[in-house]
Amino acid sequence: MRLPTRPAALLGAALLTVSIAVAAPLKGSRPNIILVMPDDQGYGDLGCHGPPFLKTPNLDQLHAESTRFTDFHVSPTCAPTRAALMSGRAPFKNGVTHTILERERMTLKATTIAQVLGESGYRTGIFGKWHLGDADAYQPDRRGFDEVFIHAAGGIGQNYPGTQGAIPGTGYFDPLIKHNGTIVKTRGYCTDVFFQQALAWIRDSKDQPFFAYIPTNAPHGPFIVADDYKKPFKDKVESDAVAAFFGMIANIDENMGLLMEKLEEWNLADNTLLIFMTDNGSARGARIHNAGMKGGKGTVTEGGSRVPLFMRWPGHTRPGVDIDKLTRHVDLFPT
Repeated sequence: MRLPTRPAALLGAALLTVSIAVAAPLKGSRPNIILVMPDDQGYGDLGCHGPPFLKTPNLDQLHAESTRFTDFHVSPTCAPTRAALMSGRAPFKNGVTHTILERERMTLKATTIAQVLGESGYRTGIFGKWHLGDADAYQPDRRGFDEVFIHAAGGIGQNYPGTQGAIPGTGYFDPLIKHNGTIVKTRGYCTDVFFQQALAWIRDSKDQPFFAYIPTNAPHGPFIVADDYKKPFKDKVESDAVAAFFGMIANIDENMGLLMEKLEEWNLADNTLLIFMTDNGSARGARIHNAGMKGGKGTVTEGGSRVPLFMRWPGHTRPGVDIDKLTRHVDLFPT
């Protein structure tokens, strides 16, 4: 059977069994869906993609167990990617033309993937960075998410004119988080906090289909992480900021390992589609290793938009298989 060539169809094809002509086993299956999307981690910022000293053993394991899309593209900055991902529409059709000055607001006319999944009986939760509008009408609790655990603005601590602004006094450690409409003081490093909250919610949601969206703010700047994570890179890179950037990725990798461990422990792995991608090209790693590409975050060259996409659903996706056809962020919603 000839594989379809449209990008969305190619994504869908990867979710079928080896007997691709038989789609019936997927009908009505309603797997759990977990989508993890770090901020500003590029295609080359993964151990499995060949950087000289960055080790990401857990993401490398996911890479080995997944179908991988090796020519998958997003927008070169974060809010446009998020708008396309949530709606399946081009960012400009959503009114999202930038990341600041209220140009990150996704039109209220857009239907989100969380709304569609919610109408299909899924519980839906977001844990991390929303960045599609801070005014009340644009918040994820109005866009289909049952559980909301997010920081404000485009980054923790960022403030811009208009409604986009962080909660005063927040930071990367012990961040102030908006949890279902209430500001709460958390304890720990931001990435750890988001994964721990997501895991608690997944554990409590495991008796019905769920969609857990975990868009971490790390490794977005400012580049802040505990010294233990920075230390392995300090004598290998040009600045403390770059060492922190890689340290933040090492921390993300640890949390991915914990997530995969808990899915096994709770007998959820076999009925969960686990997706890992990032939102744009590398913010700091492109000068060290960029998988042969030119450019990074914010550029119109390949390094600005080509990012990793791994999909693992045991028994349905094919481990270790690379899909080299052109695919893009707007394809995930219809798939």
